[in-house]
Amino acid sequence: MPVLERLKQFIIEKNLLTPGDRVLLAVSGGKDSMLMAKFFHDLNVDAIVAHCNFQLRGEESDKDEKLVVEYCEELGFPVLLRKFDTEQFAAKNKISIQMAARQLRYEWFESARVTHNCSVIAIAQHANDHLETVLLNLTRSTGIQGLLGIQPKRGFIIRPLLFLSALEIAQLVDKLKVPYRDDQSNFSTKYARNKIRLEIIPKFKEIQPDFETIILQNIKHFEESQQFIQRQVESIRQSIFQSQDENIIILKDLIRPYLQESYLLFEIFKIYHFQRNVIEDLISVFDQGMGQVFQSQTHELLLSQNDLIIRERAEDRIIDEKIEKLDSKIKLQDKLFSMEEGHEIEFSDDKSKVQVDQDLLKFPLTIRTWNQGDSFKPLGMEGSKKLSDYFIQQKINRFEKNTVPILVNADGIIIWVLGMRLDNRFKVTENTKKVLTLVYK
Repeated sequence: MPVLERLKQFIIEKNLLTPGDRVLLAVSGGKDSMLMAKFFHDLNVDAIVAHCNFQLRGEESDKDEKLVVEYCEELGFPVLLRKFDTEQFAAKNKISIQMAARQLRYEWFESARVTHNCSVIAIAQHANDHLETVLLNLTRSTGIQGLLGIQPKRGFIIRPLLFLSALEIAQLVDKLKVPYRDDQSNFSTKYARNKIRLEIIPKFKEIQPDFETIILQNIKHFEESQQFIQRQVESIRQSIFQSQDENIIILKDLIRPYLQESYLLFEIFKIYHFQRNVIEDLISVFDQGMGQVFQSQTHELLLSQNDLIIRERAEDRIIDEKIEKLDSKIKLQDKLFSMEEGHEIEFSDDKSKVQVDQDLLKFPLTIRTWNQGDSFKPLGMEGSKKLSDYFIQQKINRFEKNTVPILVNADGIIIWVLGMRLDNRFKVTENTKKVLTLVYK
């Protein structure tokens, strides 16, 4: 099959492009990216070219830039150029030159993609890059995911040449007379990826001449295995995860059968970015660690008596509102706190409204969230009670209790846990002269 037909088939199979997409082509001047530019020209794709000059190889970097501009303009593509002081950026951010170049180019590519209304960014990595990535990931803690190598599409990045080997690309460049320049740093074994390509893979080929073909076949098997695992994991998620408001609720009895399989639990919770060691910590305190919170970069998980609750991470909503006078109105998230003077005594079960003896209030009042050690004398109960114990009694979990507003007198005494319970000391009695109605709706 002609190579352009193979390319079109790969693009369709991997859903890399849709009709009308504009593509940002990342072209360095090397064989792979210059061939990619030629292919996209021959396919008559709407595209623009982006070239980074990292200024790491002096005159050689400038020659790369010149070749890219001349060839891509000959193909009819507009060319965007960007020079970077890569060494200065690396030193300032205390990262390697390779990491600096990667960060600089991908940030610029994304900015250019948006500015020039491109749907995707095309990177010219090929099948050998795919293989090298898998071998490199074997030296890291990446699990099965790392054995899948480079994905044809991730976010706005596509890799349309993954179906071609390095040998095929070299033959096609020669056949089609595509100009290119070799970056001599690609032949230095001080970089891990180059060492794999130049030293390690040749050793494997001494043992198995078809090593590259066999590894690519194995990568396909890894992909199939991963897809099977993810189907099973998703089926479990569907059966045990319940949505409730903005949270995910998991009954402990439903998760208990999987406690002996830490890897499976890790996969189940991985969509919320919990690390393997965090899941192992959760398992170790599953029946003793009530109230403990476990965190990922994006979410937090609360271990309660009967269930697990997952929510997006958010800074604690710290409430600290001062009330200087009686006619104040305070907006608290989606509710409003207000005071109404001169009402007759009412008897109601409505927890959003309470009546207090106005003469007992000392301004300024404060509405805040609970503090460690807070206590009050709940109306209808004997003696004092720690607020934390009261929340437990009312089945208010740790996530919820950090959002409950509390009205506090100027002398520090709690007047009302808004929407829940009045303090006994502020109730209306037969000696009350002024009734004040507090409303939280």
